[in-house]
Amino acid sequence: MAKIYDAIIVGGGHNGLTAAAYLAKAGKKVLVLERRYVLGGCTVTEEIYPGFKYTVLSYVVSLMRPEIIRELELAKHGYDVIPMHTSLSLLPDGNRLFLSEDEKENHREISRFSRRDADAYPEFHEFLTRLASFVHPFLSMVPPDPMSFSPRELLKLFRLWKGFRELGEDSLSFVKLMSMSALHLAEMFFESDVMKAQAAVGGIFGKGSIRAPGTAYVLLHLGMGDVDGTTGTWGFQRGGMGGVAEAIAKAAKSHGVEIRTEAPVSKILVRNGTATGVVLESGEEIRAKSVASGVDPKVTFLKLLDPGDVPTEFLDKIRKYTVVGASCKVNLALDALPDFTCMPGDGPHLRGTLMVAPSPDYLVRAFDEAKYGNFSRRPFLDIVIPSLLDPSMAPPGKHVMSISGRYTPLNLKAGHWNDHREALGDTVIDTLSEYAPNLKDIILHRQVVTPWDYENEFNLTGGNIFHGDLTVEQTFMFRPAPGWAQYRMPVNRLYMCSSGAHPGGGVMGAPGRLAALEMLKDFKSGRL
Repeated sequence: MAKIYDAIIVGGGHNGLTAAAYLAKAGKKVLVLERRYVLGGCTVTEEIYPGFKYTVLSYVVSLMRPEIIRELELAKHGYDVIPMHTSLSLLPDGNRLFLSEDEKENHREISRFSRRDADAYPEFHEFLTRLASFVHPFLSMVPPDPMSFSPRELLKLFRLWKGFRELGEDSLSFVKLMSMSALHLAEMFFESDVMKAQAAVGGIFGKGSIRAPGTAYVLLHLGMGDVDGTTGTWGFQRGGMGGVAEAIAKAAKSHGVEIRTEAPVSKILVRNGTATGVVLESGEEIRAKSVASGVDPKVTFLKLLDPGDVPTEFLDKIRKYTVVGASCKVNLALDALPDFTCMPGDGPHLRGTLMVAPSPDYLVRAFDEAKYGNFSRRPFLDIVIPSLLDPSMAPPGKHVMSISGRYTPLNLKAGHWNDHREALGDTVIDTLSEYAPNLKDIILHRQVVTPWDYENEFNLTGGNIFHGDLTVEQTFMFRPAPGWAQYRMPVNRLYMCSSGAHPGGGVMGAPGRLAALEMLKDFKSGRL
């Protein structure tokens, strides 16, 4: 007799693995099915060039929920994040903005551009910290259903209202921030172009210009994480970002989770309105009492399910769900360290994040090019040198560099990405070489990942690594659709555990954990 699992998880990304681990820890028989040869989804390390390990897509971690680290004992399974305490903004003419943990040095550095901005810098972070203290608990809670009048849902809404009232004077600021642009927020605190750009770049993860309404919330969302208790700090997982997925996978396996790679799902089986299992591309059918999707909502409902199995009204909402990405990655194997004109040689400045975002106008022009179907010829670049944080990422004396770029549209105005891949790589390298003249001479290998690769290789609709835009109408109780933010989908026994569910994108694991906890409630109640 064929084995019937308690749950099948579609997709072996970090959220799917998290959901599997929690279910198995509670004694459930769980199967994870991953389409690629390696686990992790977007959270993956791959040795594309011999001896050099690339963090192919995601490249830093900060949002990972502490309760997941604790409850799954991830440290025991290899979770080890190295904090990054510096940031270097590369500026024209050999100038720079270098920030670290030293508040006095930061004040002195920013004062070179504006004394007023130097005074405002701590105020800016204090402001974001206060608002984050209100939003932070949302990352660990199941959103209320605004359409329900049950006492439990009404109590959730009341608690939200109570927390909002406790913000006091900041309550109005929070309302404004939800619809404000990242640049507008930056302009409230800073007068110099350097600091406006430094503050606003956190809001451009995705398609939006720093002038776009709602991008200030993205800035807040990405700044809510912490490493070692320091809010807003980013870190690098030892062994690369694939080490995060590997640690969760080891935790899941320790509780009995079965994991299969190179097992792409072609269809979620539905019988009489209830999910009963999946069909693999090989034709193999696997049965289960429940199915949880770790892939994005559009893939789930528009590709893996027959239209007749999903309510028409819900499908219309999913079709309107926006998933427009604008990112690319260029990963480099280097023969030596890059030498930056603004701060020559090795030092702490190379062990944090580096970026090319000299002014708001620079960022707006980069967006404008992509808006009309071209990739930015002067892109925003966010850079990390992982091998300086973890020498195991490259052979002795060699290095890897991870460069995330924006803006790059999924659909080019002229031609296909396969014809423009190297031109994109050249543009990124040319831009960064203006600040590190030796860069071209030390490149041993490069990997260029286009938005087309995001969509086709990594199964991300629109090339959106967040599984959907983090706009006001697509967050919290509206993600992935109003009335369906509690992880249970309109097909009975089908759940959403990906970043397309609350609280959204970022390497945090929260959608996987929360979905699993709701599934366990349904097992306990007899609904499953």
